Amino acid sequence: MKSENRLREEHVVKIAIGTKKFATIAGHAGRTRDWLMFDTISDKVIFPPRAISLRKAELIHHFGKTGKGPHPLDGAEVIVTGSAGEGFVRHMAKRGARVVMTGEDDPQEAVRKLLAGEPLAATRFDITTMLCKVHDLFSTH
Repeated sequence: MKSENRLREEHVVKIAIGTKKFATIAGHAGRTRDWLMFDTISDKVIFPPRAISLRKAELIHHFGKTGKGPHPLDGAEVIVTGSAGEGFVRHMAKRGARVVMTGEDDPQEAVRKLLAGEPLAATRFDITTMLCKVHDLFSTH
């Protein structure tokens, strides 16, 4: 009985990781098509990750301009990516998600470290981040 109550009290946290072909963590989150959605409780992944492939209109780079309606990444509380512009970070915050940037390559390792409270690898230089900063200066999101 105690374990049933504990499960009810625990909160499922969804972690979305932007990937390159579902294999490695991608940079430039606003244009990332392939995502893995992990459902976690405490320090455990409770299901294998779901693969989500975004259509062009669903890419945050495009979708974020209106931000209206449901989105396949809705429900994620944490978004992990190699890089993201301020517009992406603001857009995801409005949808209830915190963006974490990392230099990690392996999505599974990134989730493991997040759940263990370990630091993720530092981000690497990404020229697209600079381009995003210029784009975000003129963006409405």
